[in-house]
Order: sequence, then structure tokens, then C-alpha cells
Amino acid sequence: MKRDFIELSSLTLDELEKLLKLASRLKRDLLYGFDHPYLRGKTLAMIFEKPSLRTRITFETGMAQLGGHAIYLGPQEVGLGRREAVKDVARNLSRWVDAIMIRTFAHSTCLDMAREADVPVINGLTDTLHPCQLLADLLTLYERFGNLKKLRVAFVGDGFNLANSWIEASELVGFELRMACPQGYEPKGEFRERLQRNPRALLVNDPIVAVNDADVVYTDAWVSMGQEDEAEKRRRDFRAFQVNRELLKHAKATVLVMHCLPAHRGEEITDDVIDGPNSIVLDQAENRLHAQKALLLWLLRPEILNE
Repeated sequence: MKRDFIELSSLTLDELEKLLKLASRLKRDLLYGFDHPYLRGKTLAMIFEKPSLRTRITFETGMAQLGGHAIYLGPQEVGLGRREAVKDVARNLSRWVDAIMIRTFAHSTCLDMAREADVPVINGLTDTLHPCQLLADLLTLYERFGNLKKLRVAFVGDGFNLANSWIEASELVGFELRMACPQGYEPKGEFRERLQRNPRALLVNDPIVAVNDADVVYTDAWVSMGQEDEAEKRRRDFRAFQVNRELLKHAKATVLVMHCLPAHRGEEITDDVIDGPNSIVLDQAENRLHAQKALLLWLLRPEILNE
């Protein structure tokens, strides 16, 4: 039976730990010049309905480093649901490629692709979840701390797709998650319910409460793709949720600051914080490559996880 990677909670804790260890090994081996052509002859189709820097470059580079090949398909080539039905795209691609990565708006589009495709499907981002980013984020924290269960993570910002994936990560790993969102911008539906059921999670409307004694402070853009018409209102509503030096005074002195990028400097985060000594945003960005290489091997060469 094929595997897909649509949400972080599709992994067991044991699988996550093996993925992080494999990603660390692949990263180390790359540094020392060791080749791993595990995916020679394999092809990844990459469907983009949303633009991307990190997702495209890291998946394409990762496939190349593993000996495989990636094909970029933008909106003009595919036209999901307009030029061609999702099921027809999925069924055609399944005849030609070994895996599909899709970066889209509606989560249902990703689910439809996974249901109809005969090859593994990876969620490169939807308006509901961003699991590939979380793999890289957890790898970055694993490198720094080792034991993730002891962490206190503060998420400050919009209860959107990235917040939902942090809720899944806290459930899976067991670290403490404190989430601060403006009134009306909290996670919705099942994700809010899951957050409130989690004994190691807290949802508040005060960023100071969330970052108090935190090991990690995480933020994301206030205005995501598709929300441009709400931009001015969002900037007003989120003004008190900026990650700046004043807010970080309430966290641990050794706090690590994270952002998935792209950042809107001067809005959700200040220049002196994102470029400062506590920032690990570039480590996160680099680790997209290594975490996704491990993910591709888990989907296409799962036996390698046990080597």
C-alpha cells in the first residue's frame, strides 16, 4: 500500500524520530561529500498553485542530490480544476512519475490528489497544513536540543496552516505549546478543539503570556497568500503581536527565534530580531532540504530508515 505525507499526524513518533535521524545523517554526509544516489531513475512531479522559493528549490535540489529528477508544473501547465480535473491530473501523473508534491490553496485539492494517485503524494502546503515546514523545524530543534519533549514552544501570530501543524507536532512529540493569537484569529474547528484538549497546550490572546519562559518563539506572516484583501485590517489587529526585543524579554535569555519565511520585516518580526543572535531562521530554511530528502526516502525507499 502506498504512503502519502499529507499531515504530520500521519507519522508515528517512532517514524518521526527515524526521519530526523536520517535527515541528520544525510546532512552530515553531504557536508563530507558522500553521495547517496538512492533515487536514481526516480522522478518527482511538483505541482505549484502557490509560488515558492524554499519549497521548489529544496525539493528539486533534494531529488538531484539523491540521484533523481524533479519536474516543475506551474498553474499555467496544469490548471487544476479548470483546465483539467484533479483526478485526471493524478491518474496521468501516476503513469509517468514516482511521487507527486503539491503546493495549493484548498486542502481538499491535496486530499483529492492523494486519493486518486497511485504514487505517493506530499503536501507541500495548503491553507490548512504545512507539514514539510514542521519536519524542517523539528529537525532544527532536534539539532539544538536533542530531546524535544522538554521544550516550551510559543507560537505568536495567526492561527492558520502553520499553527495547525504546530498543534499536530505538539500532540505527536509531547512538548509544551503556548499559542497566542488575536481575538478572532485563533485556530478553527478541529484544530482548536485538539489544542484545547492537549494537556500540554495553552491558547491565549496575550503574547506575553505565551512567550513567558519559552525556549522557542515562532512567528509567521500576518497576511498569507490569498488574504491580500484583508491586509490592512490584519496589520491593525496583529500590531500587538509583533516579535520584537521587548516581547523577547519575557522569554528565556537563550530563547531561539523561528520564522518559516518569507518574512515581512517590520510587521510580524523586527530586523534586529530576525537578524539577531537568537534567530535560527536560516537553519530552518536549510533544513527544508535535508528533512525533505529523508521524507522522499521514507516514501520511496522506506528500508533505508532502518539502516
